[in-house]
Amino acid sequence: MLGQYVNFLRNRGAMIALLCCMILLTSCSDNTQKTEGNELGEKSVTILHSLPNESLDPHNEWIALRAGITETLLRLDDNMQVAPWLAVKWEAKDDHTWQFIIRDGVTFQDGTKLDAAAAKASFERAIADSKALAAALKIQNMEASGQVITFTTSEPHPAFATELVHPTASIVSITAENKMGKAAFNKAPVGTGPFQVNGYIPGQEISLSRFDGYWDGKAKLSAVKFLFNADANVRTLAFQSKHADIVYHLAPEALGTIGQDPQLAVQSVPSLRTHYFTYNPKSTSVSDILVRKAIDKLIDRDTIVKDIMLGHANPSNGPFHSLLPFGNKGGYTKFNPQEALTLLASAGYKSNMNGKMEKNGNVLQLKLIAFSGINPELPLIPLLLQSEAAKIGVDIQILSVEYPDVYIKDHTDWDLSTSSYLTSPRGDGASFINAAYVPGGSYNPANIRLDQLDPIVKELNATSDVQTRNHLTQKAVQVINEANVHSFIIHPNILVGVNQRVLNWKPGAEEFYIVTNKMDVR
Repeated sequence: MLGQYVNFLRNRGAMIALLCCMILLTSCSDNTQKTEGNELGEKSVTILHSLPNESLDPHNEWIALRAGITETLLRLDDNMQVAPWLAVKWEAKDDHTWQFIIRDGVTFQDGTKLDAAAAKASFERAIADSKALAAALKIQNMEASGQVITFTTSEPHPAFATELVHPTASIVSITAENKMGKAAFNKAPVGTGPFQVNGYIPGQEISLSRFDGYWDGKAKLSAVKFLFNADANVRTLAFQSKHADIVYHLAPEALGTIGQDPQLAVQSVPSLRTHYFTYNPKSTSVSDILVRKAIDKLIDRDTIVKDIMLGHANPSNGPFHSLLPFGNKGGYTKFNPQEALTLLASAGYKSNMNGKMEKNGNVLQLKLIAFSGINPELPLIPLLLQSEAAKIGVDIQILSVEYPDVYIKDHTDWDLSTSSYLTSPRGDGASFINAAYVPGGSYNPANIRLDQLDPIVKELNATSDVQTRNHLTQKAVQVINEANVHSFIIHPNILVGVNQRVLNWKPGAEEFYIVTNKMDVR
Protein backbone atom coordinates (compact mmCIF):
# COMPACT_ATOMS: atom_id res chain seq x y z
CA MET A 1 0.00 0.00 0.00
CA LEU A 2 2.79 2.44 0.89
CA GLY A 3 4.52 1.76 -2.42
CA GLN A 4 1.34 2.60 -4.31
CA TYR A 5 0.95 5.88 -2.45
CA VAL A 6 4.61 6.81 -2.87
CA ASN A 7 4.64 6.00 -6.58
CA PHE A 8 1.38 7.85 -7.12
CA LEU A 9 2.67 11.05 -5.58
CA ARG A 10 6.11 10.80 -7.10
CA ASN A 11 4.72 10.20 -10.59
CA ARG A 12 1.78 12.59 -10.54
CA GLY A 13 2.26 15.48 -12.89
CA ALA A 14 5.42 13.96 -14.37
CA MET A 15 4.79 15.68 -17.70
CA ILE A 16 4.23 18.98 -15.92
CA ALA A 17 7.49 18.55 -14.03
CA LEU A 18 9.28 17.79 -17.29
CA LEU A 19 7.86 20.91 -18.93
CA CYS A 20 8.86 22.98 -15.90
CA CYS A 21 12.32 21.50 -16.13
CA MET A 22 12.59 22.47 -19.80
CA ILE A 23 11.70 26.04 -18.88
CA LEU A 24 14.19 26.00 -16.01
CA LEU A 25 16.96 24.58 -18.18
CA THR A 26 16.30 27.24 -20.81
CA SER A 27 16.71 29.94 -18.17
CA CYS A 28 19.97 28.32 -17.07
CA SER A 29 21.41 27.91 -20.55
CA ASP A 30 22.91 31.38 -20.98
CA ASN A 31 24.71 31.12 -17.65
CA THR A 32 26.01 27.62 -18.48
CA GLN A 33 27.35 28.70 -21.87
CA LYS A 34 29.17 31.63 -20.32
CA THR A 35 30.69 29.38 -17.67
CA GLU A 36 32.01 26.88 -20.20
CA GLY A 37 33.10 29.24 -22.96
CA ASN A 38 34.28 32.42 -21.29
CA GLU A 39 37.78 33.24 -22.56
CA LEU A 40 38.36 35.94 -19.92
CA GLY A 41 38.61 33.41 -17.14
CA GLU A 42 35.38 34.50 -15.44
CA LYS A 43 33.81 31.72 -13.41
CA SER A 44 30.28 31.15 -12.19
CA VAL A 45 27.99 28.52 -10.69
CA THR A 46 24.27 27.86 -10.77
CA ILE A 47 22.58 26.93 -7.49
CA LEU A 48 19.05 25.54 -7.33
CA HIS A 49 17.11 25.64 -4.05
CA SER A 50 13.71 24.26 -3.10
CA LEU A 51 12.12 27.24 -1.38
CA PRO A 52 10.95 30.08 -3.66
CA ASN A 53 11.29 33.56 -2.20
CA GLU A 54 8.95 36.37 -3.18
CA SER A 55 11.13 38.99 -1.47
CA LEU A 56 14.77 39.48 -0.53
CA ASP A 57 13.82 41.45 2.58
CA PRO A 58 16.87 40.69 4.76
CA HIS A 59 14.99 41.06 8.05
CA ASN A 60 12.08 38.76 7.23
CA GLU A 61 13.62 36.23 4.82
CA TRP A 62 16.74 34.06 5.03
CA ILE A 63 17.73 34.19 1.38
CA ALA A 64 19.86 37.37 1.46
CA LEU A 65 22.30 35.70 3.86
CA ARG A 66 22.14 32.35 2.06
CA ALA A 67 22.98 34.06 -1.21
CA GLY A 68 26.07 35.80 0.18
CA ILE A 69 24.51 39.28 0.04
CA THR A 70 24.38 39.97 3.76
CA GLU A 71 26.20 38.88 6.91
CA THR A 72 25.52 38.92 10.66
CA LEU A 73 27.59 40.10 13.62
CA LEU A 74 28.20 36.48 14.66
CA ARG A 75 27.98 33.17 12.81
CA LEU A 76 28.12 29.44 13.44
CA ASP A 77 31.38 27.62 12.72
CA ASP A 78 31.70 24.05 11.43
CA ASN A 79 31.23 22.74 14.99
CA MET A 80 28.00 24.72 15.41
CA GLN A 81 29.67 27.07 17.87
CA VAL A 82 29.10 30.83 17.82
CA ALA A 83 32.07 32.56 16.17
CA PRO A 84 33.08 36.12 15.16
CA TRP A 85 32.00 37.52 11.80
CA LEU A 86 31.21 41.21 11.41
CA ALA A 87 31.93 41.54 15.12
CA VAL A 88 35.39 40.50 16.29
CA LYS A 89 34.67 40.50 20.04
CA TRP A 90 31.67 40.56 22.34
CA GLU A 91 30.91 40.31 26.03
CA ALA A 92 28.07 40.59 28.50
CA LYS A 93 28.74 43.58 30.75
CA ASP A 94 25.89 42.59 33.06
CA ASP A 95 22.56 40.75 32.85
CA HIS A 96 21.07 43.40 30.56
CA THR A 97 24.06 44.82 28.70
CA TRP A 98 26.00 43.38 25.75
CA GLN A 99 28.91 45.07 23.99
CA PHE A 100 30.19 44.18 20.50
CA ILE A 101 33.26 45.46 18.69
CA ILE A 102 32.57 45.82 14.96
CA ARG A 103 35.26 44.63 12.57
CA ASP A 104 37.22 47.55 11.13
CA GLY A 105 37.76 47.94 7.39
CA VAL A 106 34.38 46.55 6.30
CA THR A 107 32.31 48.38 3.69
CA PHE A 108 28.83 47.81 2.36
CA GLN A 109 28.34 47.07 -1.32
CA ASP A 110 27.39 50.74 -1.86
CA GLY A 111 30.80 51.81 -0.58
CA THR A 112 29.69 53.13 2.81
CA LYS A 113 31.60 52.11 5.93
CA LEU A 114 30.32 49.63 8.48
CA ASP A 115 30.67 51.13 11.92
CA ALA A 116 28.60 50.91 15.08
CA ALA A 117 26.23 53.67 13.93
CA ALA A 118 25.51 51.79 10.68
CA ALA A 119 24.92 48.55 12.61
CA LYS A 120 22.59 50.38 15.01
CA ALA A 121 20.57 51.77 12.11
CA SER A 122 20.28 48.28 10.63
CA PHE A 123 19.00 46.83 13.91
CA GLU A 124 16.50 49.67 14.25
CA ARG A 125 15.11 48.71 10.85
CA ALA A 126 15.14 45.02 11.75
CA ILE A 127 13.20 45.24 15.01
CA ALA A 128 10.72 47.69 13.49
CA ASP A 129 10.02 45.41 10.51
CA SER A 130 10.17 41.97 12.13
CA LYS A 131 8.02 41.21 15.16
CA ALA A 132 9.67 37.80 15.43
CA LEU A 133 13.17 39.27 15.56
CA ALA A 134 12.12 42.00 17.98
CA ALA A 135 10.68 39.35 20.30
CA ALA A 136 13.82 37.24 20.03
CA LEU A 137 16.31 40.07 20.69
CA LYS A 138 14.38 41.97 23.40
CA ILE A 139 16.37 45.14 22.70
CA GLN A 140 15.40 48.10 24.86
CA ASN A 141 18.19 50.49 23.87
CA MET A 142 21.27 50.72 21.63
CA GLU A 143 24.30 53.01 21.77
CA ALA A 144 26.94 53.41 19.05
CA SER A 145 30.42 54.81 19.46
CA GLY A 146 33.02 54.33 16.74
CA GLN A 147 33.25 50.56 16.22
CA VAL A 148 31.52 49.68 19.51
CA ILE A 149 27.82 48.97 19.71
CA THR A 150 26.15 48.38 23.08
CA PHE A 151 22.78 46.68 23.46
CA THR A 152 20.58 46.93 26.53
CA THR A 153 17.90 44.27 26.75
CA SER A 154 14.53 44.64 28.44
CA GLU A 155 15.21 41.57 30.60
CA PRO A 156 18.14 39.27 31.35
CA HIS A 157 18.94 37.54 28.05
CA PRO A 158 21.82 35.04 28.32
CA ALA A 159 21.17 33.74 24.78
CA PHE A 160 21.34 37.20 23.17
CA ALA A 161 24.59 36.47 21.30
CA THR A 162 23.22 33.27 19.77
CA GLU A 163 20.15 35.14 18.51
CA LEU A 164 22.43 37.38 16.44
CA VAL A 165 23.46 34.37 14.35
CA HIS A 166 20.04 34.17 12.71
CA PRO A 167 19.82 35.32 9.05
CA THR A 168 17.14 37.89 9.86
CA ALA A 169 19.66 39.69 12.08
CA SER A 170 21.59 40.58 8.91
CA ILE A 171 23.40 43.92 8.79
CA VAL A 172 22.36 46.12 5.86
CA SER A 173 23.06 49.62 4.58
CA ILE A 174 20.28 51.98 5.63
CA THR A 175 21.98 54.68 3.55
CA ALA A 176 21.33 52.56 0.47
CA GLU A 177 17.71 51.90 1.49
CA ASN A 178 17.07 55.62 1.97
CA LYS A 179 18.32 56.26 -1.57
CA MET A 180 16.52 53.34 -3.20
CA GLY A 181 13.28 53.23 -1.27
CA LYS A 182 12.10 50.25 0.74
CA ALA A 183 10.34 48.38 -2.08
CA ALA A 184 13.38 48.53 -4.36
CA PHE A 185 15.72 47.70 -1.47
CA ASN A 186 13.81 44.51 -0.70
CA LYS A 187 14.45 43.40 -4.27
CA ALA A 188 18.16 44.27 -4.12
CA PRO A 189 19.33 44.64 -0.51
CA VAL A 190 22.78 46.08 0.11
CA GLY A 191 24.88 44.21 2.65
CA THR A 192 28.52 43.42 3.39
CA GLY A 193 28.68 39.99 1.72
CA PRO A 194 30.94 38.81 -1.12
CA PHE A 195 28.17 39.09 -3.74
CA GLN A 196 25.70 41.80 -4.71
CA VAL A 197 22.36 41.65 -6.51
CA ASN A 198 22.43 42.17 -10.26
CA GLY A 199 18.86 41.13 -10.95
CA TYR A 200 15.94 39.45 -9.23
CA ILE A 201 12.82 37.69 -10.48
CA PRO A 202 10.59 37.00 -7.43
CA GLY A 203 10.05 33.32 -6.84
CA GLN A 204 12.43 32.33 -9.64
CA GLU A 205 16.01 33.56 -9.51
CA ILE A 206 18.63 35.95 -8.20
CA SER A 207 21.53 37.04 -10.40
CA LEU A 208 24.60 37.80 -8.28
CA SER A 209 27.89 39.43 -9.19
CA ARG A 210 31.12 39.58 -7.21
CA PHE A 211 31.61 42.50 -4.82
CA ASP A 212 35.26 43.36 -5.36
CA GLY A 213 35.51 45.34 -2.12
CA TYR A 214 34.62 42.40 0.12
CA TRP A 215 36.49 42.61 3.42
CA ASP A 216 37.47 38.91 3.62
CA GLY A 217 39.04 38.66 0.16
CA LYS A 218 37.55 38.95 -3.30
CA ALA A 219 35.39 35.94 -4.23
CA LYS A 220 36.82 33.25 -6.49
CA LEU A 221 33.68 33.33 -8.64
CA SER A 222 32.63 36.32 -10.69
CA ALA A 223 28.94 35.46 -10.76
CA VAL A 224 26.33 33.17 -9.22
CA LYS A 225 22.87 32.29 -10.49
CA PHE A 226 20.62 31.35 -7.53
CA LEU A 227 17.45 29.65 -8.80
CA PHE A 228 14.32 28.37 -7.02
CA ASN A 229 11.93 25.54 -7.81
CA ALA A 230 9.59 23.74 -5.40
CA ASP A 231 9.39 20.55 -7.50
CA ALA A 232 11.93 17.91 -6.46
CA ASN A 233 11.70 16.20 -9.87
CA VAL A 234 12.57 19.42 -11.68
CA ARG A 235 15.50 20.08 -9.36
CA THR A 236 16.80 16.53 -9.76
CA LEU A 237 16.55 16.66 -13.56
CA ALA A 238 18.38 19.99 -13.59
CA PHE A 239 21.22 18.42 -11.61
CA GLN A 240 21.40 15.27 -13.73
CA SER A 241 21.51 17.34 -16.92
CA LYS A 242 24.28 19.51 -15.41
CA HIS A 243 22.33 22.72 -15.86
CA ALA A 244 22.68 23.36 -12.13
CA ASP A 245 25.93 22.82 -10.22
CA ILE A 246 24.55 22.69 -6.66
CA VAL A 247 21.01 21.44 -6.04
CA TYR A 248 19.28 21.28 -2.66
CA HIS A 249 16.74 18.64 -1.55
CA LEU A 250 17.08 16.04 -4.28
CA ALA A 251 14.47 13.32 -4.69
CA PRO A 252 15.87 10.33 -2.70
CA GLU A 253 14.77 7.76 -5.29
CA ALA A 254 17.04 9.37 -7.90
CA LEU A 255 20.25 8.91 -5.90
CA GLY A 256 21.08 5.56 -7.49
CA THR A 257 20.94 6.98 -11.00
CA ILE A 258 22.92 10.06 -10.00
CA GLY A 259 25.61 7.83 -8.49
CA GLN A 260 26.30 6.31 -11.90
CA ASP A 261 27.60 9.65 -13.23
CA PRO A 262 31.23 10.23 -12.14
CA GLN A 263 30.82 13.99 -12.60
CA LEU A 264 28.07 14.17 -10.00
CA ALA A 265 28.11 13.61 -6.23
CA VAL A 266 25.49 13.73 -3.50
CA GLN A 267 26.18 14.84 0.03
CA SER A 268 23.79 13.57 2.70
CA VAL A 269 24.19 15.89 5.68
CA PRO A 270 22.45 15.33 9.04
CA SER A 271 20.48 18.51 9.45
CA LEU A 272 19.10 20.55 12.31
CA ARG A 273 15.62 20.27 10.77
CA THR A 274 12.69 18.34 12.21
CA HIS A 275 9.50 17.28 10.44
CA TYR A 276 6.50 17.06 12.76
CA PHE A 277 2.72 17.27 13.01
CA THR A 278 1.10 20.14 14.91
CA TYR A 279 -2.26 19.50 16.61
CA ASN A 280 -4.93 22.19 16.61
CA PRO A 281 -5.66 23.20 20.24
CA LYS A 282 -9.11 24.42 19.11
CA SER A 283 -10.09 21.11 17.51
CA THR A 284 -12.79 19.21 19.40
CA SER A 285 -11.32 15.91 18.15
CA VAL A 286 -7.61 16.28 18.94
CA SER A 287 -8.06 18.38 22.07
CA ASP A 288 -8.28 14.95 23.73
CA ILE A 289 -4.71 13.85 24.53
CA LEU A 290 -5.71 10.22 24.11
CA VAL A 291 -6.62 10.89 20.47
CA ARG A 292 -3.32 12.70 19.93
CA LYS A 293 -1.39 9.83 21.44
CA ALA A 294 -3.33 7.38 19.25
CA ILE A 295 -2.36 9.31 16.12
CA ASP A 296 1.24 9.34 17.34
CA LYS A 297 1.12 5.52 17.46
CA LEU A 298 -0.03 5.45 13.82
CA ILE A 299 3.08 7.25 12.54
CA ASP A 300 5.41 4.59 11.13
CA ARG A 301 8.70 6.40 11.61
CA ASP A 302 10.79 3.35 10.68
CA THR A 303 9.03 3.00 7.33
CA ILE A 304 9.36 6.73 6.67
CA VAL A 305 13.13 6.51 7.26
CA LYS A 306 13.56 3.30 5.25
CA ASP A 307 11.11 3.61 2.34
CA ILE A 308 10.51 7.34 1.92
CA MET A 309 13.89 8.78 2.97
CA LEU A 310 15.80 5.67 1.83
CA GLY A 311 17.84 5.77 5.03
CA HIS A 312 18.69 9.49 4.86
CA ALA A 313 16.98 10.45 8.13
CA ASN A 314 16.62 9.51 11.79
CA PRO A 315 13.39 8.86 13.70
CA SER A 316 12.57 11.75 16.00
CA ASN A 317 11.73 11.63 19.70
CA GLY A 318 11.49 15.39 20.17
CA PRO A 319 12.28 18.67 18.45
CA PHE A 320 16.05 18.27 18.73
CA HIS A 321 18.31 15.61 17.27
CA SER A 322 19.45 13.19 19.97
CA LEU A 323 23.10 13.82 18.98
CA LEU A 324 22.84 17.41 20.24
CA PRO A 325 23.84 18.01 23.87
CA PHE A 326 20.31 19.19 24.68
CA GLY A 327 18.54 16.51 22.61
CA ASN A 328 16.23 13.90 24.15
CA LYS A 329 18.20 10.69 24.81
CA GLY A 330 15.12 8.45 25.14
CA GLY A 331 13.56 6.21 22.49
CA TYR A 332 11.05 7.28 19.86
CA THR A 333 7.41 6.23 19.57
CA LYS A 334 7.06 2.96 17.69
CA PHE A 335 4.29 2.24 15.19
CA ASN A 336 1.58 0.29 17.01
CA PRO A 337 -1.98 0.28 15.59
CA GLN A 338 -3.25 -1.98 18.37
CA GLU A 339 -2.16 0.47 21.06
CA ALA A 340 -3.76 3.26 19.00
CA LEU A 341 -7.07 1.36 19.12
CA THR A 342 -6.73 0.89 22.88
CA LEU A 343 -6.15 4.63 23.35
CA LEU A 344 -9.16 5.49 21.19
CA ALA A 345 -11.27 3.06 23.19
CA SER A 346 -10.16 4.81 26.38
CA ALA A 347 -11.25 8.08 24.77
CA GLY A 348 -14.73 6.63 24.22
CA TYR A 349 -14.47 5.59 20.56
CA LYS A 350 -15.68 2.29 19.19
CA SER A 351 -16.03 0.79 15.72
CA ASN A 352 -19.45 1.23 14.11
CA MET A 353 -21.14 -1.10 11.61
CA ASN A 354 -19.13 0.50 8.76
CA GLY A 355 -15.83 -0.10 10.52
CA LYS A 356 -15.40 3.59 11.37
CA MET A 357 -14.32 4.85 14.79
CA GLU A 358 -17.27 6.63 16.36
CA LYS A 359 -18.12 8.44 19.60
CA ASN A 360 -21.61 9.63 20.58
CA GLY A 361 -22.72 9.08 16.98
CA ASN A 362 -19.88 11.17 15.54
CA VAL A 363 -17.34 9.52 13.25
CA LEU A 364 -13.69 10.41 13.95
CA GLN A 365 -12.77 12.34 10.82
CA LEU A 366 -9.66 14.52 10.82
CA LYS A 367 -8.42 17.22 8.46
CA LEU A 368 -4.67 17.27 7.88
CA ILE A 369 -2.95 20.27 6.25
CA ALA A 370 0.06 19.14 4.19
CA PHE A 371 2.81 20.65 2.09
CA SER A 372 2.15 20.48 -1.65
CA GLY A 373 5.86 20.48 -2.51
CA ILE A 374 9.24 21.82 -1.28
CA ASN A 375 11.02 18.82 0.29
CA PRO A 376 10.02 15.70 -1.69
CA GLU A 377 9.15 13.66 1.42
CA LEU A 378 6.78 16.19 2.99
CA PRO A 379 3.73 15.34 0.81
CA LEU A 380 4.38 11.59 1.27
CA ILE A 381 4.39 11.38 5.06
CA PRO A 382 0.72 12.48 5.46
CA LEU A 383 -0.31 9.90 2.85
CA LEU A 384 1.30 7.13 4.88
CA LEU A 385 -0.47 8.30 8.05
CA GLN A 386 -3.76 8.50 6.13
CA SER A 387 -3.33 4.93 4.90
CA GLU A 388 -2.51 3.49 8.34
CA ALA A 389 -5.31 5.42 10.05
CA ALA A 390 -7.86 4.10 7.53
CA LYS A 391 -6.96 0.53 8.50
CA ILE A 392 -8.30 1.09 12.03
CA GLY A 393 -11.31 3.16 10.97
CA VAL A 394 -9.97 6.71 11.33
CA ASP A 395 -10.71 8.91 8.33
CA ILE A 396 -8.05 11.53 7.56
CA GLN A 397 -8.74 14.07 4.82
CA ILE A 398 -5.64 15.80 3.41
CA LEU A 399 -5.58 19.37 2.17
CA SER A 400 -2.33 20.20 0.38
CA VAL A 401 -1.21 23.83 0.46
CA GLU A 402 2.06 25.57 -0.35
CA TYR A 403 2.69 26.77 3.20
CA PRO A 404 0.69 24.95 5.93
CA ASP A 405 1.72 27.37 8.69
CA VAL A 406 0.26 30.27 6.73
CA TYR A 407 -3.01 28.35 6.30
CA ILE A 408 -3.41 27.30 9.93
CA LYS A 409 -2.68 30.80 11.16
CA ASP A 410 -5.79 32.05 9.37
CA HIS A 411 -8.09 29.02 9.70
CA THR A 412 -9.55 26.92 12.51
CA ASP A 413 -11.09 24.14 10.38
CA TRP A 414 -8.19 21.70 10.73
CA ASP A 415 -7.03 19.04 13.17
CA LEU A 416 -3.36 18.50 12.43
CA SER A 417 -0.81 20.09 10.14
CA THR A 418 2.61 19.28 8.78
CA SER A 419 5.46 21.47 10.07
CA SER A 420 9.15 21.53 9.21
CA TYR A 421 11.65 23.80 10.92
CA LEU A 422 15.31 24.17 11.73
CA THR A 423 14.86 23.63 15.44
CA SER A 424 18.37 24.51 16.63
CA PRO A 425 19.95 26.79 14.01
CA ARG A 426 21.77 28.83 16.65
CA GLY A 427 23.37 25.86 18.41
CA ASP A 428 20.90 26.24 21.28
CA GLY A 429 17.39 24.91 21.92
CA ALA A 430 15.86 27.89 23.72
CA SER A 431 15.07 29.83 20.56
CA PHE A 432 12.83 27.09 19.15
CA ILE A 433 11.09 26.52 22.48
CA ASN A 434 10.30 30.24 22.74
CA ALA A 435 9.20 30.42 19.10
CA ALA A 436 7.05 27.28 19.13
CA TYR A 437 5.44 27.27 22.60
CA VAL A 438 4.93 30.93 23.48
CA PRO A 439 1.73 32.43 22.01
CA GLY A 440 2.65 34.79 19.20
CA GLY A 441 5.95 33.00 18.59
CA SER A 442 7.14 32.85 14.98
CA TYR A 443 6.85 29.03 14.92
CA ASN A 444 3.53 28.95 16.76
CA PRO A 445 0.77 29.86 14.29
CA ALA A 446 -1.68 27.63 16.22
CA ASN A 447 -1.01 29.60 19.43
CA ILE A 448 -0.18 26.51 21.49
CA ARG A 449 0.47 27.16 25.16
CA LEU A 450 1.54 24.79 27.93
CA ASP A 451 1.16 26.30 31.40
CA GLN A 452 3.51 23.72 32.93
CA LEU A 453 6.21 24.81 30.47
CA ASP A 454 6.15 28.49 31.48
CA PRO A 455 8.36 28.27 34.62
CA ILE A 456 10.93 26.13 32.79
CA VAL A 457 11.11 28.58 29.89
CA LYS A 458 11.39 31.51 32.29
CA GLU A 459 14.32 29.85 34.07
CA LEU A 460 15.92 28.83 30.78
CA ASN A 461 15.74 32.38 29.44
CA ALA A 462 17.46 33.70 32.57
CA THR A 463 20.25 31.09 32.72
CA SER A 464 23.67 31.58 31.15
CA ASP A 465 25.49 28.38 32.19
CA VAL A 466 25.55 26.06 29.15
CA GLN A 467 25.19 22.80 31.08
CA THR A 468 22.23 24.14 33.04
CA ARG A 469 20.63 25.41 29.83
CA ASN A 470 21.02 21.97 28.24
CA HIS A 471 19.40 20.33 31.27
CA LEU A 472 16.50 22.81 31.28
CA THR A 473 15.99 22.29 27.54
CA GLN A 474 15.75 18.53 28.03
CA LYS A 475 13.32 19.10 30.90
CA ALA A 476 11.21 21.29 28.62
CA VAL A 477 11.18 18.58 25.94
CA GLN A 478 9.87 16.06 28.49
CA VAL A 479 6.93 18.37 29.23
CA ILE A 480 6.33 18.90 25.50
CA ASN A 481 6.38 15.16 24.79
CA GLU A 482 4.06 14.36 27.68
CA ALA A 483 1.53 16.92 26.43
CA ASN A 484 1.80 15.53 22.90
CA VAL A 485 0.90 18.88 21.30
CA HIS A 486 3.22 17.88 18.47
CA SER A 487 4.11 14.52 16.99
CA PHE A 488 7.78 14.64 16.05
CA ILE A 489 8.44 12.41 13.05
CA ILE A 490 11.97 12.49 11.64
CA HIS A 491 15.17 14.49 11.46
CA PRO A 492 15.83 14.44 7.69
CA ASN A 493 19.26 14.62 6.13
CA ILE A 494 19.87 17.38 3.60
CA LEU A 495 20.40 15.76 0.20
CA VAL A 496 22.53 18.15 -1.84
CA GLY A 497 23.79 17.42 -5.34
CA VAL A 498 27.24 18.87 -6.07
CA ASN A 499 28.85 18.80 -9.51
CA GLN A 500 32.48 17.68 -9.18
CA ARG A 501 33.58 20.89 -10.91
CA VAL A 502 32.70 22.79 -7.72
CA LEU A 503 35.64 23.31 -5.34
CA ASN A 504 36.04 24.54 -1.75
CA TRP A 505 32.39 24.12 -0.86
CA LYS A 506 30.21 21.81 1.22
CA PRO A 507 26.67 22.10 2.60
CA GLY A 508 26.31 22.91 6.28
CA ALA A 509 23.81 21.46 8.73
CA GLU A 510 22.60 24.97 9.58
CA GLU A 511 21.51 25.65 5.94
CA PHE A 512 22.69 29.26 6.24
CA TYR A 513 25.96 29.83 4.40
CA ILE A 514 25.44 28.71 0.81
CA VAL A 515 27.17 31.34 -1.38
CA THR A 516 30.67 32.14 -0.10
CA ASN A 517 33.81 33.92 -1.27
CA LYS A 518 35.80 30.67 -1.03
CA MET A 519 33.72 28.54 -3.41
CA ASP A 520 35.32 27.92 -6.78
CA VAL A 521 35.06 25.78 -9.92
CA ARG A 522 37.60 23.75 -11.87
